[in-house]
Amino acid sequence: MSSAPRFQNPVLPGCYPDPSVCRAGDDFYLVTSTFEWFPGLPVFHSRDLVNWRQIGHALDRPDQLPLDGVPASGGLYAPTIRYQEGPDGEGRYYLVCTLVDGTEWSGHFVMTASDPAGPWSDAHRLEGEGIDPSLFFDDDGRAWCTGTRLTGRYEGHTEIWLREFDPSALALTGPEHVIWDGAVKDSIWSEASHLYKIDGRYYLLTAEGGTAMDHAVMVARADEVTGPYRGSPRNPVLTHRDLAAGHPIVGTGHGDLVETPGGGWWMVLLGMRPHHRDRCALGRETFLVPVTWEDGWPVTGGRVEPEPPAPALPPHPWPAVPLCDQFDGPELAPEWNMLRTPRERWWSLDERPGHLRLRVRPESLADVGNPSFVGRRQQHHRFAAFTSLDFEPRDEEWAGLALVQNNDFHVLLVSTREGIRLVKREQGIETVLAEAPAAPGPVRLGFEAHGRWYQASYSVSGPDGWTRLGSPVDGDILTSQVAGGFTGVYIGLYATANGRSSGNHADFDWFEYRPL
Repeated sequence: MSSAPRFQNPVLPGCYPDPSVCRAGDDFYLVTSTFEWFPGLPVFHSRDLVNWRQIGHALDRPDQLPLDGVPASGGLYAPTIRYQEGPDGEGRYYLVCTLVDGTEWSGHFVMTASDPAGPWSDAHRLEGEGIDPSLFFDDDGRAWCTGTRLTGRYEGHTEIWLREFDPSALALTGPEHVIWDGAVKDSIWSEASHLYKIDGRYYLLTAEGGTAMDHAVMVARADEVTGPYRGSPRNPVLTHRDLAAGHPIVGTGHGDLVETPGGGWWMVLLGMRPHHRDRCALGRETFLVPVTWEDGWPVTGGRVEPEPPAPALPPHPWPAVPLCDQFDGPELAPEWNMLRTPRERWWSLDERPGHLRLRVRPESLADVGNPSFVGRRQQHHRFAAFTSLDFEPRDEEWAGLALVQNNDFHVLLVSTREGIRLVKREQGIETVLAEAPAAPGPVRLGFEAHGRWYQASYSVSGPDGWTRLGSPVDGDILTSQVAGGFTGVYIGLYATANGRSSGNHADFDWFEYRPL
């Protein structure tokens, strides 16, 4: 007798936090937070809740919404995606989110699309305080928006507010209702609210306890959408806060529920996988857990398992993403991101066909700006990443590979006028860790990660001449537990003139990321 098929958690490895999911027919769509990264708000598609493929970004045009000047771990917080079918049978997708610490404006906004792959509309600003907006479409034709705000009663105390949402005007309307402020006495950071109507009752799903090791999922229910809401006697319905240090999955919370066509229930949520102690270079990732209903309450078993039984849906894997990007397409692949809004086209895939060309510009990764950096998420504790660089540096120009947590914490492996250089930036202070001479011409650069340690290497003689540069770098400085913030490590391609003007460029022939 064969055992039930299982799947591997997380279903989206790497920095994909605050997941939200919706279903349209047999198709599931999911979005996550992206903070200061552009394109922002990646949209994923699945048929079985386990295998996801990225189909686009909700924010992919510079004029949709400004990320200029947003600090590290500011920007786009906790999106919610919802689908609503109209009376004519035509569906519409809605995405609500919060822009935090914007320099032009901050606050909630809503975007719409007829196809979740895009294009999505420009951002329409919404009233309301705080963070974590969510939409709920009731079966009586009305729609509602919830959000979280601080109250000031004590440190970390928040409340969940509710207002009606007008889908035609894309605006909030009517009176405000405060419907929740935590499942337990003196609770902190009750947030990430989502509303559902199930068997005639309204259910409010929230997170609580903060986004670190005390994170948890709570649920309450009411007979009317405006309340009063009563918490489940089993709260928290999911948490790892009671597990001993060393557990492979920690910090679980911020969930969203979805029902399958066959009536099964599942929750997507975030969690973290430490490489040692509480250090999590991968950031907060997207996990999937089954949900059952007992006595009118959702029950999860309280844990996120690394390999749980798969949903009762036909498996639907997608073609694998190539390990090596040859830069031979018309646009960058969807896994690539930049920092903040690009106001000029400083990258090219056609000026030298088969290469990614980066203009050497004054901006650097130490600035809160839009440097010439194209990065992708680190998704494994053990990986190797390599590239081939053709670059003739002048003056203080650098180009090469970068491991990025934020503007004050990153590691660079760059080609300079003096040779190959390994540089660490920690707490805003740059230190050259190692140097090696390099002859003119193309050079290969690489990082290999084994848990917390990142080993740099280079080759000036092709694929067989690799040499280690310096000792392994302690990657703890790249974790949010050390550097602060909410993101995981990005690794990518970088060029800078370190504050000077330049007409130079750096050409990258290919980039390979391979799990070990």
